[in-house]
Amino acid sequence: MVNCAIIGYGYWGPNLVRNFSSATNSKVHTVADLRPERLAVVSRTYPGINVTSDIDSIWSNPEIDAVIIATPVFTHFDLAKRALEAGKHVLLEKPMTDTVAHAMELIELSKKAGRTLMVDHTFLYTSAVQKMKDLITSGEIGKVKYFDSTRINLGLIQQDVNVLWDLAPHDISILDYLIDEKPVSVQATGVSHIHNGIENIAYLTVNYANDFIGHFHCSWSSPVKIRMMLLGGDKKMVVFNDMEPTEKIRIYDTAHTVNTDEEKRRVLVDYRVGDVFIPKLEMREALGGMANDFINSIQNGTKPIANYESGLNTIKILEAAQISIKENGREVML
Repeated sequence: MVNCAIIGYGYWGPNLVRNFSSATNSKVHTVADLRPERLAVVSRTYPGINVTSDIDSIWSNPEIDAVIIATPVFTHFDLAKRALEAGKHVLLEKPMTDTVAHAMELIELSKKAGRTLMVDHTFLYTSAVQKMKDLITSGEIGKVKYFDSTRINLGLIQQDVNVLWDLAPHDISILDYLIDEKPVSVQATGVSHIHNGIENIAYLTVNYANDFIGHFHCSWSSPVKIRMMLLGGDKKMVVFNDMEPTEKIRIYDTAHTVNTDEEKRRVLVDYRVGDVFIPKLEMREALGGMANDFINSIQNGTKPIANYESGLNTIKILEAAQISIKENGREVML
């Protein structure tokens, strides 16, 4: 049994406590939060779980094997570093850290300590993303040409990070998981309509050495909530609509071929439009799969799907995007 401590019982904390309480070979030993009213909620809901506002007591408690950190991103590095130095396994909420340098330091600490370091990229554990991975691996959709993501809503405006750091990690981690190639550069633009200067609308383009391209649109200022992803192959195309309750994935037997008429010096495009297939997906809570993956990695030494490499690759893109936004969309090499 792996005894876990969860630091932070805000928006995501209750979901983590619920899933780690039901995960195989996992027990939530302690929940820590600086707010007494949040700890009171834990005690009412889970009388058997210890609560504390003394986070330092977690590091010295030999009964605690692993620490799950669900606090603002600017606190991630310090908390994770102290946990690793105390010999604890660590799971960090997304994004992993606030800088690439911090992420790399944590990775080295985890290697030195021989402890699991993982990031909660929950969407990697959804049936929809797993299906897209299978479609790419099997070659069913052909060579992947583009990845286009829209994640917008009238959302909660964060005070410490902009909209890309808040919303884009979900889809950047999916892109990193689906595509084997590594990007070479990013370009981003964004605008702030709020008093603190934090961008609430942003567009990000991720460039690759081949003809593949990734694009992200994130907003806290949309009147409608859209969670949609397009994956284009040269044989078929896929639409992932996370707002759909059941039919989240649609596979379009649609493609085009390009031919050049040398005599007439023009490009001819042939379009093919076929059937639409809606695969049946397993209905399961992705966060439960993430929790089990973390526990399994601790007990068996396996490499989790949402491993620290996934976390680092996501931070590299976000950090470069932030530079690009501040420099009016300049292309930033990775």
